[in-house]
Amino acid sequence: MAASATPATKRAKLISNRKDHHHSSSMNHHRNQPEQSIQEDHEQQCQSKDCEKKKKQHEPLLPGLPDDIARQCLSHLPPSLLFTVCHRWRRVLYSPSFPSPTLSVCSLLTDSDSSLSFASYDPLTAKWDPLPPPPLSSPLLLKHPSFVSRLLPVQTLSSSPHLLLLSASTLSLEPALPCPLIFHSSPPRWQVGPAFPLSPRRWCATGSINGSVYLFSGVGSSKYNASLAKSAFKWDTTKNSSHWKWDPLAPLKDGTFCREAVEAVYSNGRLCMVNLRGRCAKNGTVYNVRMDQWEDMPSGLLSGWTGPACADERGDIYVVDEAVGTLRVYQWGRDTWRTVVRDEDRLRGATQMAARGGKLCVVAAGGEALVVVDVRVKGGRIWTVEPPRGKKMLNVHVLPRMSRGES
Repeated sequence: MAASATPATKRAKLISNRKDHHHSSSMNHHRNQPEQSIQEDHEQQCQSKDCEKKKKQHEPLLPGLPDDIARQCLSHLPPSLLFTVCHRWRRVLYSPSFPSPTLSVCSLLTDSDSSLSFASYDPLTAKWDPLPPPPLSSPLLLKHPSFVSRLLPVQTLSSSPHLLLLSASTLSLEPALPCPLIFHSSPPRWQVGPAFPLSPRRWCATGSINGSVYLFSGVGSSKYNASLAKSAFKWDTTKNSSHWKWDPLAPLKDGTFCREAVEAVYSNGRLCMVNLRGRCAKNGTVYNVRMDQWEDMPSGLLSGWTGPACADERGDIYVVDEAVGTLRVYQWGRDTWRTVVRDEDRLRGATQMAARGGKLCVVAAGGEALVVVDVRVKGGRIWTVEPPRGKKMLNVHVLPRMSRGES
């Protein structure tokens, strides 16, 4: 017969059972803990991170100064320095409230399918950012089956601080734009301008001065229109959009400038333009802005206009001889051209150019390279920028960089 359990053995077994029960209850409690409690812990952690983020965003740009005064102080520093110091300064650099907007290069791009798009190159990040597509009723035509070897003009213009799309053709070879389209960089958006006077254009001669857009000559439909070919108008984009309109100017002497898309270059109080580029025989004319009258182009200016041309903010006219790759600047007092730099490998075959801040941006190599020339450096410092992958550049403009907000 088995011996009965002693009182000590019973107490030990009772304690063991209680421990097992407590351990089992504890495990069951953790296993059955509601998911809501875990979610609450996660939300608290997220709220803590959000608070820290908001706290950093509300820190002053410069300790002890209101942000508006701090922005004025920071605007005197090089953009490259602001970009590298901290994220807060970098965000302010791209914000609409920054008093001194930094510059970027805007370009009209095409690809193997001849489709068109706009992009902006940021020299601080060395990246291309796409622009919002313009509001078009029909696609813009770059190539037509009847003109296999020729690109049809798609004319853009910079009228600081804006980019404008002025003329192009449809598949039926009619004007594609009933109104000009104007791009604002802050915030990034397109706006429709006033309807073109007389008729929309497939191409024209155009230039800008201090926010005013000048529209000369051009071709509308397939039929020649003498009044349109000699017409001249001005649109002041600095006015309120409710007062936008085209004001008539003194007409051209004839229709010589209706045959090609022409860029008018502003210098010395005048808009200067030629009807053809290169070393061929050409016609040139000068519009005197203050007198509202047309003048003959100086012979030296005309003979040296052997490629794409542009003027910087000081009014200096630059031209690239597309045959030999020489960059020259015009001297009004002497009616002569002075060579700035010659780079046959990179500048020969240039098709279009823009200038701002002592730098020239030249579209070359069939649109596969943007050649930048710093004319402030003796002999000209040169480097190249590649377009986005699979794209070619048709033209470039130097404009304020697109804003991105401060958040």
